[in-house]
Amino acid sequence: MERLLNSIRSQGTDSTKVKSDSFVSNINSNSIISQSEKNTNDCKEHTYFNDDLELSNESKTVHSNNDINNDNNDNVRIEQTNTDKLKQDLSVRHLVFLAVGGSIGTGLFVNSGQALTTGGPASLVIDWTIISTALFTVMNALGELAAVYPVNGGFNVYFTRFIEPSYAFAVVSNYALQWLVLLPLELVAASITIQYWNRTINSDAWVVIFYVAIVLANFLDVKSFGETEFVLSLIKILAIIGFFILGIVLTCGGGPTHKYIGGAYWHDPGAFVGYTKGHRFQGLASNFVVAGFSFSGVETCCLAAAESSNPRKTLPSSSKKSFWIISLSYITVLTLVGCLVPYNDPRLLNGSSSVDAAASPLVIAIENAKIKGLPSLMNAIILIAIISVANSAVYACSRSIASMAEIGYCPKIMGHVDKKGRPIYAIIATLIFGLLSFVAASDKESEVFTWLSALSGLSTLFCWLSINLAHVRFRYAMKVQNKSLDDLPYLSLTGVWGSVYGIFIIILILIASFWTSLFPVGGDGADAESFFEGYLSFPILIACYIGHKIYSKNWKLYVKADEMDLDSGKRDVDPVVLKHEIEVEKEILRQKSLLVRLYHTWC
Repeated sequence: MERLLNSIRSQGTDSTKVKSDSFVSNINSNSIISQSEKNTNDCKEHTYFNDDLELSNESKTVHSNNDINNDNNDNVRIEQTNTDKLKQDLSVRHLVFLAVGGSIGTGLFVNSGQALTTGGPASLVIDWTIISTALFTVMNALGELAAVYPVNGGFNVYFTRFIEPSYAFAVVSNYALQWLVLLPLELVAASITIQYWNRTINSDAWVVIFYVAIVLANFLDVKSFGETEFVLSLIKILAIIGFFILGIVLTCGGGPTHKYIGGAYWHDPGAFVGYTKGHRFQGLASNFVVAGFSFSGVETCCLAAAESSNPRKTLPSSSKKSFWIISLSYITVLTLVGCLVPYNDPRLLNGSSSVDAAASPLVIAIENAKIKGLPSLMNAIILIAIISVANSAVYACSRSIASMAEIGYCPKIMGHVDKKGRPIYAIIATLIFGLLSFVAASDKESEVFTWLSALSGLSTLFCWLSINLAHVRFRYAMKVQNKSLDDLPYLSLTGVWGSVYGIFIIILILIASFWTSLFPVGGDGADAESFFEGYLSFPILIACYIGHKIYSKNWKLYVKADEMDLDSGKRDVDPVVLKHEIEVEKEILRQKSLLVRLYHTWC
């Protein structure tokens, strides 16, 4: 074993050449080509750190800086991206909690009550479990792509490279718009949450306080930002763990009333809402859509690909850990909620807003158990969750805008990275739009944000679908170009067919969303206003796609597999060195216990 390790270290020290290519898309020339290679006499050793197996002293690889070779093609413009200027300080812990920060908010703590009244407890378990299986394929596909191409903007670049530029522009711009709108929306929600304790102070005063806090957090260097988001997200995770323990105790009759509940509410009033099969199925389909949107933000862990340390290991690990933490949080809490609160409890519909703790099924469950003093604590947790989501929104939006600037989808100045590794102009642009939150004191606030949210309502679903589609096309291009999968630093656990399954599930969600938007649950028929609130983003996506086609004059429907750029943007080592390193890690893993091996594979 020691001989093998020494052999690999010696090979790593002698290796002085690694590809480090940059990715460019020029809309005017309709080309996306950037290839560069160079040699240097200065060689650096980078140690890959593995949190799970502690391999940092046992496997080393070699990277070198490169010079740019100009392409002779006059129609191609080669630019240097800002990926290398970004600080690569985010670890697995930071990436995981960044995803948690963007995914777990009022949707779990409050709005899950509305889902319970719409479909019943069984629909919560069924819908969120099915969506979780699709999300697992998305996170694995994203982990594979991000490990190979840890570039600024992550999946925003993959859509352009592996699918088609106009398609990518439509999806990416809509995705950035979602986070742009979410910032002022969450700040207004935070000001409403404060009204639980004080209704005399103007809402805009609280908006100022929260806005300044978000500004300060996002002007920190990326590692300090990661630590801030870690603390905020950790509070949410602790609250979920606390409710999980308490929920089991209450379900088993361990509360002050000593009443055993078990699965009583699954029988009376029932597992599903409605007296007919059609009504029950519509409730199930409606929550299918809600479940899909509730996981929005989980993909942000790989949006930070270019800012992660050791992307070969941190990105696949963070994508899998993010999935398990977020999925288990939703499924366990919602299962307990279905056991502790009947779907016909009138308090589930009595909330004055979408962030009112009084309508939280978690609060109602504890009030039913005669435990006092919790609503105030839960309201504080909801407030922290809202601020955490707003903080993540600035990060996700600014990085999306910066990546769009590098690809050529928006002004290049938005891609500028300062000395501290921040896409400063993209951050400023996002924060300026956040000033819209000062409509909090207006009586038109709800109407304004309802339609702003509708502009990008389907963006997350199209983003997930595109991630899996990009993964399928990437694998196909690998096959067409005769490239071995052994050269990839990480392979998706679900493979190509897993990505196909994920695409199928997401298409079902889009169909269900169309149906429930046009014919809302409890309605008397087709409702135009409800339809456009839920499906307005789809015609906007089509308009963006057609508009970009006209602007770029590129009428190709997809990028051909043999023309795909599979080399630029890589930060991996020589394939021989990489294979030896992976062999060593596998050998070390084989010596570990079964539990450690299972954990390393799935998490």
